[in-house]
Amino acid sequence: MKKLILIALTLLVCRIGFAQPGEVRLLDPRKINQDYTHGQLPYAIGVHNIQTMRANRERPDLADGFGWTYNHAANLAYWNDTFFFHYLSDPHGEHIPSSQTLLMTSKDGYTWERPMVLFPPYRVPDGYTKEGFTEVAQGLDAIMHQRMGFYVTKDGSRLLALGYYGICMNPTDKPLDGNGIGRVVREIYQDGSFGPIYFIRINHGWSEATVDYPFYKRSKDKAFVAACEELLSDPLMMQQWVEEADRDDPLIPIKNPNLKGFNYTTLPDGRILALYKNGFYTISTDQGYTWSNPVKIENLITGSAKSWVQQAADGTYAMVYNPTFFRWPMALVTSTDGLNWNHMLNVHGEVSPMRYSGLEKSWGPQYLRGIMPGNGIVPDGNIWLAYSVNKEDMWSMRITVPIQDKASVHADENLSRYNHLSELNRWNVYSPLWAPVSIQKAPNGENALRLADWDPYDYAKAEYFFPDSPVVTAEFSVIPNQNDTGELCIELQNAENYAGTRIVFDRQGMIRLKRGYKFSDLDPYEPGKQYDIMLSADARSQQVTVSVNGGRQVRNVMYGQTDRFCKIVFRTGVDFNVPMVEIMADEEWILPGAGEPQNMAAFYLLSLKTK
Repeated sequence: MKKLILIALTLLVCRIGFAQPGEVRLLDPRKINQDYTHGQLPYAIGVHNIQTMRANRERPDLADGFGWTYNHAANLAYWNDTFFFHYLSDPHGEHIPSSQTLLMTSKDGYTWERPMVLFPPYRVPDGYTKEGFTEVAQGLDAIMHQRMGFYVTKDGSRLLALGYYGICMNPTDKPLDGNGIGRVVREIYQDGSFGPIYFIRINHGWSEATVDYPFYKRSKDKAFVAACEELLSDPLMMQQWVEEADRDDPLIPIKNPNLKGFNYTTLPDGRILALYKNGFYTISTDQGYTWSNPVKIENLITGSAKSWVQQAADGTYAMVYNPTFFRWPMALVTSTDGLNWNHMLNVHGEVSPMRYSGLEKSWGPQYLRGIMPGNGIVPDGNIWLAYSVNKEDMWSMRITVPIQDKASVHADENLSRYNHLSELNRWNVYSPLWAPVSIQKAPNGENALRLADWDPYDYAKAEYFFPDSPVVTAEFSVIPNQNDTGELCIELQNAENYAGTRIVFDRQGMIRLKRGYKFSDLDPYEPGKQYDIMLSADARSQQVTVSVNGGRQVRNVMYGQTDRFCKIVFRTGVDFNVPMVEIMADEEWILPGAGEPQNMAAFYLLSLKTK
C-alpha cells in the first residue's frame, strides 16, 4: 500500500504520461579523442560555420560597442524573411554583473548586423537580500538568464522576444533558482524596431508595484496582449521556463528544475520528444500537458552543455550536442524515427584559443539552439543553429540537408560560377569575422573562393570532400594577394581529419612542401599571379608528387601516415591542436594583441579538380 501511495503521489506531482523508459537510444556511440579539437570525428558535408560576433575588450568599436567578453546562451528565430539571434552578455565572467541581452539580425545567415541592446541592465533595489545569503544589494545589477528567446504567434503576424532577470548576490550564486525578478517581453516589429519592455511573469517576492517595467496587461496594444496570452497558454513554450520560474508556477507542466535546456520535436506517431541537458529525454502524448518520467538516453555521452533535437526538411531527425565530457567538438547523430540514433558526425571541430579568460568560461563550441517549432522555417530547407565558442564569440551554423558524410563524385569546381557562399553545398566552411571565407572578385576579375585573414588567433578554412581513396590527384589554381604576410596551407586529409600532405604558401613568398620537420622549396610566388598546382599522393607507397605551373615535379615522402584520403583542405594557418584537457578553468589571462587586427592576407581559389 505504501508503494502504491508513493507511486500515486509521484504521478500527481510530476504529471507523468505513458512513454516507456529506455525508448530512445544511441545505437553506435563513437569514442572521441578529446586531445584533438575535432575529436578525430568525420565531418558532415556542407556544414558552414559563420562567426556572427567576435568579442573585443580592447577595441569595443570592432565588436559589440561594449567590450564585454562573456557572451553565451544563443537563441534563434526566423521571421519576416530575417534571422533573429539573441544572446546574453556580461563584462568578464558568468553570473557577474552587469548583464544584458543583445540582438543580431541577418537576411541570409552569413552577414550579420551589429548587435543591439534588446534587454538592458536592470538595477536590483538597494537593500535587497536573498534567503541563504548574507550579502545586501548595493549598486547591484540583475543577471540575464533565459532558456527561451523568441515566440512567433500562430498566425505569423508578431514576433515576441523574451528575457529573464535573475539575481546573483555573489559569483557563486545562480540566477536560475526561482528567486529572480521575473521574465520580460517586448515585441519586434516588421521594420525591425522594438516595442516597450513589459514583465510577462513576475517571480514571488515581487509585484507590479516593485518592478521597473509594467505588466504586459497594462499595454494598450490589444493584439500584443493577446500574443502574450497565446504564449502563456502553450505548455511547450512554458516548459522552457522551468529553471527560472517559481518552483510552484502552475504554468510549468514538469516542475523539475533539473530538466534543463528543454527543446522538442514531433515523432512520426505524433508524440512529442523533449530533449534536455545531460542526455535526458521525456515524451508527451498530449502536446506537452503531461510527460513521461525523465530517462537518460542509452549510450549517450555528453557534457553539461545544451543539446538540440529537430526534424529536418527531408523528414529525418538530427540531434546536435558535445559528445564528450568537455565541450568540443560539436557533433550530430541522425535518426529516421526520432528514437534510434546513429551515424555520428562532426559539425564544428575548430576551437580557437580563448582570448579572454573569465569565471566559468568553458572552451569549445557549445550551448546551441536551433529554431523552435513555430518560430519560423528557413526557405533553404537546411538546419540552422546558433551557439557560442569559448563562451566568448557567437556563431551561426548551416547544416546542409540531406545530411551526408561521403562524397560520390570527384571535384570539378570552377569557382567563378558561384555568387554566394550559400551555394557551396559540397564544401565545408569555417569563417571567423576576421578570417572570412567568401565569394569575391579575384585579381583576374572573376569570382573566386576568397580566404582572407587578419586575425591573430584564428584562421579561415574551406574543405572539399571527394570519394575515399588511397590514391588521389588534386589540381587547383590559386592567386595570392600578397607574399609578405599570412599563409595558405593545403592538405589532403583522411576522414579522421589527419593530414598526409601539406603545401604552404608561406609569409616569405615561397611555395613549400612539408616533409617531416622540414620543408622543401617548390617555387617563389608573387602577388596577383595565378599558380596552377598539381598535387598527387599515394598512401600505399607514402609518396607525394607536386608541380607548380607545369614545371618540374617534386617527389617526396608524405609527412603524415594515413592509408586513405577523402578531402582537400585550404586553411590560412596551422590546424588547432591544443591539449585543452590540461588547461585549468578559471585561470586569469588576456592573450596579447587579442583585440588588434593584423595585416590582412588573402588567397583566391579559382578552380579545383580531383581524381
